[in-house]
This record gives sequence, C-alpha cells and structure tokens, in this order.
Amino acid sequence: MQAGFAFSKLADRLASLTPVTADDLHQLADMASTIAHLGSRQAVLRHGDDATQCCLLLQGYLSWQDAESADGQITSIHVPGDIADLHTLYRPRVDGNLIALGPAIVALVPHRFFHDLSARSPAMSRALLLMLLTTHAIQRNWTVNLGSRDALTRVAHLLCEITTRLQSVGLARDFRLPSPFTQSDLAAACSISPVHANRTIQELRRCNLLQWQGKTVTITDWQGLVRLARFDPTYLSISSSRDDASSSRLRPLTADLALA
Repeated sequence: MQAGFAFSKLADRLASLTPVTADDLHQLADMASTIAHLGSRQAVLRHGDDATQCCLLLQGYLSWQDAESADGQITSIHVPGDIADLHTLYRPRVDGNLIALGPAIVALVPHRFFHDLSARSPAMSRALLLMLLTTHAIQRNWTVNLGSRDALTRVAHLLCEITTRLQSVGLARDFRLPSPFTQSDLAAACSISPVHANRTIQELRRCNLLQWQGKTVTITDWQGLVRLARFDPTYLSISSSRDDASSSRLRPLTADLALA
C-alpha cells in the first residue's frame, strides 16, 4: 500500500485549504511514487536541476536554501504534507537547493500524475493551486519577517507558523514538536547570527514561552508566543471548514508514520 503511505498527509494538507470530498481525496490513491529516505543535509534538488517529479514530504523537514549565500540562507521550510517543489510543475528549472533538515522521508511523484489529477478533478486542481498560492503567501510573510521584525519577534513568528502548519495536518496538537532546525539553521532562517539565535531562544525560555530540550520544542504558553509574534495565521489559508471526517478515513493507512 505504497500509495497510502504517500498520500495521507497530502490529503490532510489539501483538505485544510479547501473543502474536498472523500472521493476527490481518494484519487490520490493512484499516485505512483518512489519513497526515498534522506539523511540530514542531503539534497533533493540543486540549483540548475530540471525537475521531472515533485517531492512530497512525508516525515521530517525540508528547506529551500539560497545557492549563492555563504551561510546557506534558508528561504523556506516545509513540513509533512507539503509538496516542496510544486512550482516545478510549471517551471522545471530549479533556482535553489532543496535540503533535508535532519533525517526525512519523501515521496517522489512524477509531474504527470499531478497534471492528470488536475485534469480529472476540478476540486483537486483548485486545491493544488491554493497550495501553490499559499506557498507564495508564506514567502511574502517571510520577507516581512526579515525586513520589519526584531530577532525575538522573528523567531517567535517562525515557531508559530511551523506549529500551525503542523497542526493543519494533525501533528503537534499538544504544542510539542520535533525541532525543525538546529540553532544554526534558525539563524539562517531568521537572518541572525548563531550566537544571536542562541540568546533569542534563551530569552523565550526566560519568558516561559517554550522549552527547547535537545531535538524537541515544547511551546508552554501558546497565546503568549502568539502575542509576542503578533501572529495572524490568515496568510496560511487554513480552512475552518476542513472535512475532518473525510481526512480521518484516510489517516489509518499511515498510522505508524510519525514525525521524527
């Protein structure tokens, strides 16, 4: 049941964006994919590659990184259920490096599957378009984060965003999540130095907003973190009318797939 392994979190992600029926979601069961286990810092795509398949993240985290920056500037982070390179359906040439942040599992899905799916199902075509538009909205918000917020607010906002995106696919419900990055990665994502990143995490701890122990982040005061970050999740386009019943019928196919 390889298709089931691949499509459960994608189904959750699409259902979080727009109302879709169980019949729409079950069209994902025809997905042909190759499952790949990635090591930490392993590249899926590199600058200049011509992509012929999409990378659906099943477990762990992926990041896009600027190929030209000496410090590996992180320009986006992807969570399970994301298709990290969905844009390559329309522009195959890659302009950055897609790198695993820690061990990850991905499903590599031929472009043809998503083109055919969009042709068969207007609802799924709309859901994929909304996923792509949401990715662009996240990118715009990252620009605001780097350009107009101080370091403490940047980090708080990023943690609020990652947590909310995880919750939209049924993860981090208890505000406890595997760390999406090392403190060096956090620095690269927030455009601050590693030393400043460490000080920022210590300040969030002192404010009793979170605990960061090893590879686990636990948000101990969600509302306090949201207030500090001035976090408004509207740009994530997570639908309040998500069909949880339809999604839950798919979830048992991958009940043993946990975010590492």
